[in-house]
Amino acid sequence: MVPGSVILIGGEPGIGKSTLMLQFVLALKDFKTLYVSGEESKEQIKIRAERIGGNNKNCFIYSETNLESLFLSSKKLDPNILIIDSIQTLSTDNIESTPGSISQIKECAFELMKYAKENKKTVFLVGHITKDGIIAGPKVLEHMVDVVVLFEGDKNLTYRLLRTQKNRFGPTNALGIYEMVKSGLREVSNPSEILMSQKENNLSGVCIGNVVEGNRPLILEIQSLVSTANYGTSQRNCNGYNIKRFNMILAVLEKRIGLKVNSQDVFINVAGGLKIDDPGGDLSMCFSIISSYEERPIDNKICFAGEIGLNGEIRAISRIEGRIIEAEKLGFKEIIVPYYNKIETQLTKRKITVSSFKRIQEVYEYIFT
Repeated sequence: MVPGSVILIGGEPGIGKSTLMLQFVLALKDFKTLYVSGEESKEQIKIRAERIGGNNKNCFIYSETNLESLFLSSKKLDPNILIIDSIQTLSTDNIESTPGSISQIKECAFELMKYAKENKKTVFLVGHITKDGIIAGPKVLEHMVDVVVLFEGDKNLTYRLLRTQKNRFGPTNALGIYEMVKSGLREVSNPSEILMSQKENNLSGVCIGNVVEGNRPLILEIQSLVSTANYGTSQRNCNGYNIKRFNMILAVLEKRIGLKVNSQDVFINVAGGLKIDDPGGDLSMCFSIISSYEERPIDNKICFAGEIGLNGEIRAISRIEGRIIEAEKLGFKEIIVPYYNKIETQLTKRKITVSSFKRIQEVYEYIFT
């Protein structure tokens, strides 16, 4: 937290942004904090604080939606940290428009940024966005603030990701993984163990992928279901992976491996509700689809990491050493990696077997013959 900086916390409504910020300020014992809420009353915030179980005499709660009144109270209290929950509820008397409009949000954010710079305060802005980011709020403020942090996840599931999108004071590849429990958010120290289902028997359509999210490698489960389309037009449904990349991989499998998926419904699911951005998950998706199509299980002690090209080649990926270490730590006996990453791994002596291949046809023959 840099004095004079403005930090934006963005996320979907109901994802747990208010819980995150309240848990955060209750832990800051050495800083005087003013938590301004335009959505909840002081009594509601107190009930949440008691449920979280925190206690901080330096944390002050203020329910207000008027910017001018907020500045008066802030000057009297003189806090080190000011938290606005949320920026959509604030309004200023300088503009005649409803709270939540683009003009109100931009004007309030500009005034808060000016206040932070002049008084050397750290200001946190909480903003709501939809999955497409179409609601005015964080998307129109990103260029104004110093740090943008996205709070992601499915509110129907327990896991949450805290991802840095912009940071003028540090790296932008940081990632925090948390679990929403009754007493608030709990850090998940080893997410890979949770993201893999504990099963005794090998199942078809399941493949273990080794991906990198932010700056940390994760081992997770890719599930596929390939079945005959009964209604003429085949369905394509992808949960947790880029749909365009998914369609590209299906085309590569049909052209290079000979899978006849034109008349098949294909469904993909990333276990745990995570969304993967790393192209290193391509290889595991390929073999989960092949496994389901042929009803042949893959050994769950083998994990896959590699990017697929249009000619069926397996392209080199980043952070290969970290991926191998993570797989070895979790007890995998073998990891399949691109041949062109072999130079980075051949000098490393490890218990896990590192197998490298140039094309998906070679991996197919190795796994299923």
